[in-house]
Amino acid sequence: MCEIIYKMKKKTLNPKTYLIPSVACLLVVIVLVVYYFFTGFAIADETKYVYIDEDDNLDSVASKLTPICSQHSLVALTTLLRHSDYDDKVHTGRYAINPGDGVIRVFRRLKNCQQAPMMLTIPESRTMRQLAGSLSRKLMLDSTTIACTLIDSIYCAKLGYTIETIPALFVPNTYEVYWNTSIDNLLLRMKKEHDAFWTAERQKLAQSIGLTPNEVCTLASIIDEETANTSEKPMIAGMYMNRLKEGMPLQADPTIKFALGDFSIKRIRHGMLTTESPYNTYKYEGLPPGPIKIASIKGIDAVLNYTAHQYLYMCAKEDFSGTHNFAATYQEHLQNAARYAKALNERGIE
Repeated sequence: MCEIIYKMKKKTLNPKTYLIPSVACLLVVIVLVVYYFFTGFAIADETKYVYIDEDDNLDSVASKLTPICSQHSLVALTTLLRHSDYDDKVHTGRYAINPGDGVIRVFRRLKNCQQAPMMLTIPESRTMRQLAGSLSRKLMLDSTTIACTLIDSIYCAKLGYTIETIPALFVPNTYEVYWNTSIDNLLLRMKKEHDAFWTAERQKLAQSIGLTPNEVCTLASIIDEETANTSEKPMIAGMYMNRLKEGMPLQADPTIKFALGDFSIKRIRHGMLTTESPYNTYKYEGLPPGPIKIASIKGIDAVLNYTAHQYLYMCAKEDFSGTHNFAATYQEHLQNAARYAKALNERGIE
């Protein structure tokens, strides 16, 4: 009898009765874990970017990820984020989702704020409000924040500028930045890039022609508005330098457009020349208070390396090529101006 009971107990304790199901369950768990957490997260064959801003939470982040990832991977990611208290501290920024990324990698990227930098181009904007609008379309910053900062005299003074000269801070180029950069960090970065641009060689050239870097940018901004023809810019710079040396008004038409706040004007009329503004270079001698746009690098270098000549006047060519006729005497200039006026009238340009 005891032997029979022993044999029954031995049979009940046979590992096969529970080991196989346990292994099967474990395999199922492993498969599910691999499927949810270690298969590819993205469904696209190219890198996609997710932009997370200040008012996002876990649900809205998940919503932004939905179009670019598989459903089961999103479930796994949100599970990890929810159990890591991510919702209490959502990191803003621009995050890359690469084709080969898994859930764990994306989780770490979002959790640890491992952003993907972006390339930001500073455009040759005519006004700081225009610049603010352009930057706000590329950065997390809103245009009002940028514009208000750039017209804040106290803030500008901290950077070494006035609200008139602040356009000279910006060197139109492309820079690597983070999408969620603050206005302070952005402007400090621009100051660093400005200082790097104004090398000892450029500063020496500016000093040799009797201008400060801000004044160089101011003159360059006028020249940029005068012509898009890069090869002609040193000639125009030479003409304006001759006027400055002679104590003559610059009489630059682009400054009238800036003073009027209307860059669509195609023809400067005599009545416009009396506009009361420190930017009216027909009324006031010397350079205006600051740049009338963010000067181009080619415009700046054209001023620093201007062409030496005897011309004091210029007028747009009557063929509308975008280039100019130059003159050393006022009489010759009047002849050039008459030909251009005739061409304007023939085309009905007001």
